[in-house]
Amino acid sequence: MNSYETVFILTPVLSDEQAKEAVQKFESEVSSLGGKIKHSESWGLKKLAYPIQKKSTGFYFMLEFEAPGTAINDLEITFKRDERVMRFLTVRMDKDHLAYAEKRRAKMGNSKSVTAEA
Repeated sequence: MNSYETVFILTPVLSDEQAKEAVQKFESEVSSLGGKIKHSESWGLKKLAYPIQKKSTGFYFMLEFEAPGTAINDLEITFKRDERVMRFLTVRMDKDHLAYAEKRRAKMGNSKSVTAEA
């Protein structure tokens, strides 16, 4: 199993409930593909560097998970098919990236991030 991090931007026309529902859908998709969510984080509504689909803001979310390499293609197809997703990027985490992520989470402490431990 490899470690991955996916950052995705949801359209700003969604309510908070709809955005949470979309994130839960992607988390359950990771689980159904044989992966395990390690960390989930909402970065909130942010201004985009350039307009996407005539929108200048978007809801940013980050998922950190472990999954087999074959699951990434299926997960990215799910992102492409969902019209609520404006952009997404998945990267494989190496040991340095994992160490940085652990340090960052420890420094954040009591922020509004959600960590799923199994």
